[in-house]
Amino acid sequence: MLRSGGGAIVNMSSTAGLNGVKGIAGYVASKHGIIGLTKTAALDYAQLNIRVNAIAPGPILTGRLKQIKNRDQVALAVPIRRIGEPEEVAYTAAWLCSEQSSFITGATIPIDGGRLAGIALPRRNYRGRASTFPVSTIPRIDSGSL
Repeated sequence: MLRSGGGAIVNMSSTAGLNGVKGIAGYVASKHGIIGLTKTAALDYAQLNIRVNAIAPGPILTGRLKQIKNRDQVALAVPIRRIGEPEEVAYTAAWLCSEQSSFITGATIPIDGGRLAGIALPRRNYRGRASTFPVSTIPRIDSGSL
């Protein structure tokens, strides 16, 4: 890429890199690390016309998810009520490599059917203290689900 005058790199993270998941700390840490690496590399190589982004898939129908017996429950936890297809991840990666995304670098794009949009965050009351907030009822896919 340095010799050819630029290009695009797409790193593979996970929604676990944007939100913690109980029981799989090593996986979560590695996916957070990929996001940090993506941002740093984007800054380091921007002036050399190399764009660096990451994608963060959520529940995608791959071999691991195909093994889960209650896939319908996983789909119900996704706002658009289905599990993603591997091709949807590939289309996003291809788009990030295309000229159509030429002004995007350092970004992490979740491919999760809106799942992260529904995770509740603490709200502050008028005195600035944490108040009661809705707890997400989204089931997590972790090593104990297999």
